[in-house]
Order: sequence, then C-alpha cells, then structure tokens
Amino acid sequence: MVDVTAKPVTRREAVARGFVSLRKETLDLVHEGQLPKGDVLAAARVAGILAAKQVHTLIPLCHPLLITAAEVSFQERLHPAVGIAIESRVKTAGQTGAEMEALTAVAAAALTIYDMCKSVDKQMVVEDIRLVYKAGGRSGTYRRPGESPPARQG
Repeated sequence: MVDVTAKPVTRREAVARGFVSLRKETLDLVHEGQLPKGDVLAAARVAGILAAKQVHTLIPLCHPLLITAAEVSFQERLHPAVGIAIESRVKTAGQTGAEMEALTAVAAAALTIYDMCKSVDKQMVVEDIRLVYKAGGRSGTYRRPGESPPARQG
C-alpha cells in the first residue's frame, strides 16, 4: 500500500457513473416490479452501498476508508439507448480519495441489475463505468469533460 501517513486529512468526494443497456421489455418489468427476484433497483442500491464499504477487501492495495456518506441513484432511459443509468456518490474525510469506492458502487449496482434481470434478458450489457467528479486532496477538483455535472457537489 502507498504510505499516506504524512498526507493531511481533507474532505473528499467522488462521483461515478455507469449504464446497463437492456431491452425495453426488461426495463418495463423493472419499472413495474415484475421480475422474479423482486425490486431490482432497491437491491442494486443496497449492493452498491455495501460494495463501496468493502473496496479494501475487493481491490488489492486499497486503503480502508471511513465513509461518511454513500448513495446510489438510478435513471431509466429510453434514448439514446434503452437501459438504466447509475450514479454513485461517496464522501469521506481522510488521507486518500473515494474514487475506487464510487466506481465499485456503480459496478456492484450494475452487476446486481444484471443478475436480477438475466432470466428475462440475455442481451444486457454493463458499460461505460467512469469517474465523473472528484474533490479534495492534493490534486483538487476533477470534472470529466463532456459530462453533465453531478446533481449536488460539495
């Protein structure tokens, strides 16, 4: 692990996004709560938050963080592609950032959606998981060019 002992504790925040493309019929089943495994988005939200809290056990050499906030949200989309957009936001006060936690939250939420819908849709694709915003630490603020800003910052 990288030694962060000398780094100051600062407020840090990271926002990541991803997308699960699926058939319109599958999206309708998600929206109507008609899938065999239950409420897809509720399960995916919990999975994402739990994953953010466990990054240090999943990704080698990541520091365990005391996360002060973690949220995962979804937006059903019909255009330009049919699917579910995922956004995660993770906050901490520490010596290292929360980027990996936000990215892992999106990945776990996307995989949960996939798992819960796979019985009715074999064409799903998990795609475009990326960091869109980070604040805090020595490198300061980063916003991915071309992305709409996160709903709330700071």
